Amino acid sequence: MNLTRRSFIKKSTMAASAMGTITILPRRVWSASVAPSDKVNVALIGCNNMGFGILGHHLDTQMVNCVALCDVDKNVLNAKAQEVKNRYGQQPVLYGDYRQVLERNDVDAVIIGTPDHWHCLIMVDACQAGKDVYVEKPMANTIGECNIMVKAAKKYQRVVQVGQQQRDSKVFKDVMNLIKSGEIGKLRKVNIWANFNYGLGAIPRPDSEVPPGVDYDMWLGPAPKRQFNPNRFHGSWRHFWDYGGGLMSDWGVHLIDMGLWITDLVEGPEKVITYAANLCPKTMHRDTFDTMNVIFPKKDYVITWDMTAGIQQGPFDSSYGVQFIGDNATICADRLKYRLYPEWDEEKKTPKAKAVSYDKGSESHRQHVDNFLHCVKSRETPSCPPEVGRAAALHAHISNIAGRVEQTVLEWDDVNNRFINCERANELIFPEYRKPWHLPEI
Repeated sequence: MNLTRRSFIKKSTMAASAMGTITILPRRVWSASVAPSDKVNVALIGCNNMGFGILGHHLDTQMVNCVALCDVDKNVLNAKAQEVKNRYGQQPVLYGDYRQVLERNDVDAVIIGTPDHWHCLIMVDACQAGKDVYVEKPMANTIGECNIMVKAAKKYQRVVQVGQQQRDSKVFKDVMNLIKSGEIGKLRKVNIWANFNYGLGAIPRPDSEVPPGVDYDMWLGPAPKRQFNPNRFHGSWRHFWDYGGGLMSDWGVHLIDMGLWITDLVEGPEKVITYAANLCPKTMHRDTFDTMNVIFPKKDYVITWDMTAGIQQGPFDSSYGVQFIGDNATICADRLKYRLYPEWDEEKKTPKAKAVSYDKGSESHRQHVDNFLHCVKSRETPSCPPEVGRAAALHAHISNIAGRVEQTVLEWDDVNNRFINCERANELIFPEYRKPWHLPEI
């Protein structure tokens, strides 16, 4: 039976008192063989949209104290603090600089819900400060930052969960079990599609003054200095290379991850064949692509990615999904449902597999949070550790890089972390941090 922090302190203090001494126990004790306290003390860094949603799932477990909120926008910060108080009866301390949060000894874990360009720096600093981390996907905005984050989690022995919540989805767990048990026969192809209106980017708007209450220089952080524009801020920042990777890195990491999970791949792609362009006739404000087709050849199967921003229709009546094609059957899945379609055996006059249908799935953010909190206490490896997050992110980033350098085929050396056939692509592996920020070194 695992001890709680409270009971461990009590028993240790009693034993020490009996010997005439009082022992002060270091924080590392809690992350070694002893589980954390009955309630995990959590801080949220980046309080808008998904970050706050993930905090809500943590608080809904009733296993968490929210001790701190941090955001560079005081308007967001104050609104979310009030919501935490109203919904959960908790009153976290508010901060505008994440480093002040990490200085607190009572913070066990942090949730990183910032734009992608901040993920690496905050995650590494949190690990160095002895905190466990739930970091939103994609794990980082560049390949080099992903590599650094993997090293940091290992060096500081932290529990790090990347927010690819489909790893805890009943739908996709069922699908993986069906395929790995041989139900569809030999897997040959994984076809993935993602069609969403928002992927087009935003309608152009002029640069403007920084809104009141916003620390814009801190929001930019390590990203290049630029005049404030509302399209590069809340809600649509991910369509600019400085901060994100568009629809590809937003949905791509989720869906491509399913094609990697089926064979437990945790490496970057050896070869990526990419077509990437902006084909929508509308004038939109963005750097990223609205149309992409990508092929990822694997050892004995192939993954394909088909993305069209600006539309909402797709195969099998779903705007997004994954199709697993085997010799005996095909499975089509999204987050809410899956179907197994058997092939027909002409010789035996019978289906080659049993048809399966399930349509009671749901979003799995809560299950992913449950897994994280369990691992914070048990020190087990979570369902989406940094190695898994890195693999999915690299498939998305390398595809985007291929489009940016206009090279259809890129070959990647995962051991040496470099492109074999394109030096221009190698220049995009690491970001150049704006001073005074520095790329972390592990």
